[in-house]
Amino acid sequence: MIGAFVMALLAGAVQYLIGSASHLYLRRHPQGSAQEAVQLGAVVLSTGTLVSVVGLLPDIPVVPRSVPAMAAVVTLVVAGGLRLAVRARRDAISRPDPDSALRVLVYGAGRTGAQLVRSMMGDTEGGLRAIALLDDDPGLRRQRICGVPVLGSGADLAPVARCTGAELLVIAIRNPERELVRRTRAAAAEIGIQVKILSPLGERLTPSVGVADLREIDINELLGRHPVETDVSVVSPCITGRRVLVTGAGGSIGSELCRQIARFDPAELLMLDRDESALHALQLSIYGRALLDSPDVILADIRDAEALDDIFAQRRPEIVFHAAALKHLPMLEQYPDEAWKSNVLGTVNVLRTSVGCGVHRFVNISTDKAADPTSVLGKSKRIGERLVAATARECGLPYLSVRFGNVLGSRGSVVTTFVEQLAAGAPVTITHPEVRRYFMTVQEAVQLVLQAGALGRPGQVHVLDMGRQVRIVELARQLMQTLGTDVPVVYTGLRKGEKLREDLFGEAEGEDRRERCHPAITAVPVPELAAEVAEVAAVGAGPAAALAALGGGREDRADRADTADPTAPSPRVGAAALFAPIRPVPRTIMAKP
Repeated sequence: MIGAFVMALLAGAVQYLIGSASHLYLRRHPQGSAQEAVQLGAVVLSTGTLVSVVGLLPDIPVVPRSVPAMAAVVTLVVAGGLRLAVRARRDAISRPDPDSALRVLVYGAGRTGAQLVRSMMGDTEGGLRAIALLDDDPGLRRQRICGVPVLGSGADLAPVARCTGAELLVIAIRNPERELVRRTRAAAAEIGIQVKILSPLGERLTPSVGVADLREIDINELLGRHPVETDVSVVSPCITGRRVLVTGAGGSIGSELCRQIARFDPAELLMLDRDESALHALQLSIYGRALLDSPDVILADIRDAEALDDIFAQRRPEIVFHAAALKHLPMLEQYPDEAWKSNVLGTVNVLRTSVGCGVHRFVNISTDKAADPTSVLGKSKRIGERLVAATARECGLPYLSVRFGNVLGSRGSVVTTFVEQLAAGAPVTITHPEVRRYFMTVQEAVQLVLQAGALGRPGQVHVLDMGRQVRIVELARQLMQTLGTDVPVVYTGLRKGEKLREDLFGEAEGEDRRERCHPAITAVPVPELAAEVAEVAAVGAGPAAALAALGGGREDRADRADTADPTAPSPRVGAAALFAPIRPVPRTIMAKP
């Protein structure tokens, strides 16, 4: 009896020492959690083993060998049971009130869905209560997660929602296909329940998910295609430690370019724009301050060739991303001279200065409207592509262009216009019921631009695989569903120079001329401009005639909205001067870096 009492005291002391050394009693893990159970088992097993070994030593009071093992089991059951009781009471207290909580149907019963359900169970303030799960994997049917049953697949949304009284559907799937999101959103709208989705992994602080990660479905998720993933890791060697200049830095593409380039730790990031307010907003978004007194912000206009010479001579950029341009199609149809001055003359100025000061990589931002262009905008951007190709041949360096479609959320984009119209309760205006466009997010566009800058060869045009074109009227309808409103749609008719459907490739850029340089990027060659330049310079054509002569495109397209003569007279400003011999470059610019 005395021996058993001594061994019990010894076991208690040993367990306390081992538990203290492993911080078991300092609540390293939540009470009743799986991690604490594993740690408790390890401590009890270590104690039992050590006491059993001590009991075999001579001069130690003999006790039955079964006593240490039985004591360990009893200790494990009692200690573990107490902890589980504490956890059960805590979970019962923290469960959301079933009467006031919003009844949630979770689509996805995998690891992500399970984490979300557990988060709801422990969130008393969130007001969400998981009442059922859906999953397309037949192997998960009839399972329960924290007591919540899996009642069917995504196709069973309507009957499951009706029988459970669900008020909210949460898509708990990592990186869901956009077609699945669009289809699920439409099905939920038919039965009148809300839909939320998880924030992307890149926007979360941890890989695990919780109630705080829920958000409304963004219009980007309704485009019907999965985002293009580019390997931006190849960009780092091209940018890190280099002096990088971005023209049009305050615009939608230019500002996102600057934000992403800043992450690659360039030696210097030079942000050039003629809009001081845009530079203020950009600097604030990158650095959290915007005093506009640092040398990284440059107030200048690409139309001013002498100013560009001075800036390049002083700052010596090694890489140039040329995003400055005028982009609104109807406005440029009215004022083709302005398109000529900025999109053509401005591009020539930046190209000449870049070559003169030894810029070894140049990326020009183009548009899908440059493929068989029918508008002033498209023709001016097509000329830009051809000018870059000619410059690349002359200098032998990777000077290239990137061509992509409409960017969601950019200033003046169709989605921004729709949101403003819906907010005002005004009718949504669309040019034609069959008009279709390619869409991408600004993040995708910039990833493509950076990828092209790293992979492109001299003179190429890189074109993103943008999936299917989206009917604008469908986009408007989906946006109305997302915002929970309904207004009339008014068709205004195609505008001058506008197409029903955009092209990514021109007729001359057939399959035999395309090169797949990346899973999501195709490179095509473009004709150089030299011969046409000499011809137009000789006749001294005005901007409108020069755009028509040099911009290419098909003038007999069946889906063109205009019938205007592209060679109609217009003010003659700068055409001959543009194609004059290249002006001398200052010695400071010609010096090698």
